[in-house]
Order: sequence, then C-alpha cells, then structure tokens
Amino acid sequence: MAITISLVALFGLVLFFLLRSKSLGAGTAFIAAGFGFFLASTGAAKPINQLAESVIQAFSTL
Repeated sequence: MAITISLVALFGLVLFFLLRSKSLGAGTAFIAAGFGFFLASTGAAKPINQLAESVIQAFSTL
C-alpha cells in the first residue's frame, strides 16, 4: 500500500512541530513560509519541482 502526501503538507507539519518544540520562533517560521511562497513564483520553481520529483522517485524505487 502506497501512501502519498503533499510536500506542502509535509513542510507545514515540520514547521508546526518546530514551532511547538520552540526550536523555531514565530518570526522565523513566517520568514520561511514567505520565502517559500515567493520562491514558488520565480524561475527556480521548475528546477526545484524537478529535483523533488527525482528524489521522490529515487526513494520510491527502494
């Protein structure tokens, strides 16, 4: 049985737990989320998506 999860949901969950453990401040989480949002609207979005897909495919073949 394969389980799929959105990378946005995964990163959101990681940010949530970092905030809960106080390893990351609220301001830093806001900056990280804003950076991701603005990065998605640049030309870097396509290579980042391709890299993520390649890594996911590499792990799924193991």
